[in-house]
Amino acid sequence: MSGQPIPAHPSDSTDQVRRPRLLDRVREACRVRHYSLRTEDAYVGWIRRFILFHDKRHPLDMGAAEINRFLTSLAVEGRVAASTQNQAFCALLFLYKKVLEVDPGRIEGVIRARRPRRLPVVLTRAEVRLVLSKLPGTYQRIGQVLYGGGLRLLECLRLRVKDLDFGRGEILVREGKGNKDRHTVLPETVKPGLRRHLEEVRRLHQSDLARGFGKVYLPNALDRKLPSAASEWCWQYVFPSSVLSVDPRTGERRRHHAHEASVSRALTAAVRASGISKRATSDSFRHSFATHLLEAGYEIRTVQELLGHEDVSTTMIDTHVLNRGGKGIKSPLDDGLAAQGLFV
Repeated sequence: MSGQPIPAHPSDSTDQVRRPRLLDRVREACRVRHYSLRTEDAYVGWIRRFILFHDKRHPLDMGAAEINRFLTSLAVEGRVAASTQNQAFCALLFLYKKVLEVDPGRIEGVIRARRPRRLPVVLTRAEVRLVLSKLPGTYQRIGQVLYGGGLRLLECLRLRVKDLDFGRGEILVREGKGNKDRHTVLPETVKPGLRRHLEEVRRLHQSDLARGFGKVYLPNALDRKLPSAASEWCWQYVFPSSVLSVDPRTGERRRHHAHEASVSRALTAAVRASGISKRATSDSFRHSFATHLLEAGYEIRTVQELLGHEDVSTTMIDTHVLNRGGKGIKSPLDDGLAAQGLFV
C-alpha cells in the first residue's frame, strides 16, 4: 500500500510548470519548519493513508467530512490509541493549512479514541541496580544516564559531547518535548565511566575523520551557519551508532546516534535476565528517577523542572506509586496502629 502513487490534482500543475507531487510538498514543508525526520515520515504516512482510505481522491476535493470519517474509522475500526489518532489529526491539519493553504472546514463529531489512565511502571532502587548490572557495555552507560538524569530515551541518545558539564554535574537536554531546553543531573557515580566512554568515542571520531567522514547531523540549519561544526568534537554524539549510515535527506554518509530500537532490545533482555516480574522499559527509569526523588523528600516543583514537564499534574502521576497516596500523604494507619506494633 505504501508504494501506491497519489494522483495529481489539476491545481497541482500548470500548462508551463509542473509543481512537485503532493507528498514531496509535504516533506518540503516539514523541512522548511525544521521538523524532525521522524515527524516528517509520520505526517507523510498519515496523509497517504487518508488519501487511500478515500479511494485516492485528492485532498483538495475533500474536507472536514472526510477527515471526520477517517479519524472516526481509526478509533472505531482500527482501535488506535488516543495519541495515534491525535497524530493523524495533526498531520491532516498540517496538510490543509500549511501545504495546501486551504481551510478544511469545522471538524466536529469525531469519535475520539479513549486515553486510558494507567500508572507508570516504577522500579525499586535495588531493581534499578540489578537491571543496570545486566546491561552490557555502552548500554549500561545509557541506562545510567536515563535513570541518573531522568531523561527520555531519545533525549539521552541525542546528547552531544558539549551537553555534558562534568564540572557543574549537569546535563543540558536540548530540544526536549515541546522543543524546550532544560538542565538535569549528571550523577557523580557515572562520571568516571562516562569519561572513559568518551575517550573511546573520541578515538572512533578520529578514525572517521582519517577516513574522510566524521561529520554529524546539525539541527536548525547550523551546517550552513557553521560549516565546520559538523566535524568538531564537541558536536559529536555521546552515544554514536556503531556503523555509518546515509542521511535520507542529504544522501551524505555519516555517523548518527545509536538507534533507540537496539537500546530497547538490550533493556528488555536485561530486565528478563534480572528475573524481576515488572515489565520495565526505558520510561521506567525516568519514572523511577522521579519517584525516588519524591521519596527522598525533594519538592515536586524541583522534580518537575528536572523532568521537563510543562504541567505539575504530569509529575504528580509518579506520586501515585508512592506509599503515601496520590497527594503525597502518608496514611494515618501507618502513623498510628502500625507504629504500635499491631501489624507485626
